[in-house]
Amino acid sequence: MHEKYTYLLVDLCCILIPFIFSFYPKINFYKQWRYFLAPCLLTALYFLVWDMIFTKAGIWSFNPRYVSGLYIYNLPIEECLFFICIPYSCVFTYYCIDRFITFQLGNTAIRLITVSLIASLAIIGFTHLPQLYTSITFLLLAIWLCLGLIKYPGLLPVFYVSYLLILIPFFISNGILTGSIINRPTVLYNNNYNLGIRILTIPVEDLFYAMLLILMNISGFEYLRKKATGK
Repeated sequence: MHEKYTYLLVDLCCILIPFIFSFYPKINFYKQWRYFLAPCLLTALYFLVWDMIFTKAGIWSFNPRYVSGLYIYNLPIEECLFFICIPYSCVFTYYCIDRFITFQLGNTAIRLITVSLIASLAIIGFTHLPQLYTSITFLLLAIWLCLGLIKYPGLLPVFYVSYLLILIPFFISNGILTGSIINRPTVLYNNNYNLGIRILTIPVEDLFYAMLLILMNISGFEYLRKKATGK
């Protein structure tokens, strides 16, 4: 019976420590919630529509053994919570790194990294159009990186460092969901729609899907913060 709460526990474990430390006096991330909430909900809505379409099309599915049985349309409630819990922990991580760490990466290096990433994503996306998970994820991320380079180049150094740090819990949580750690996967992927390349049991597309989700949330968070402070 406890197996049905596997996905829910993953969600809760991802947000628990960031939520607790949001009230730590030197961080006080709870004071930033007004900048986080709207971008998170808008991004979640976008991803939920995407998720519902992909689930209906059979591009991925969810193992009923590891979800509670509560659904919104064709998505387990845990999948819906995923788009709140994960962004919260990621934006919290970004905020802490931005506040407490000084970066020496030059604009030229960041631009080179970003342009190279955009070009690679665009080439792979356009050459694998039938693999919808690959093409849509890669092309959308390329577009958002272009926007970031034009509109918010200052957030990219912190974003890249945050993303690399987030990969540690990402591989743990996603490893659970895709079957690296438990016997059967919670999320099942149809390999007809992806590259078929896995890191352990994690589709390589998941790394870029996560990057897109995080970048959209951070971009919205920074937009509202800068608008409020006038910077």
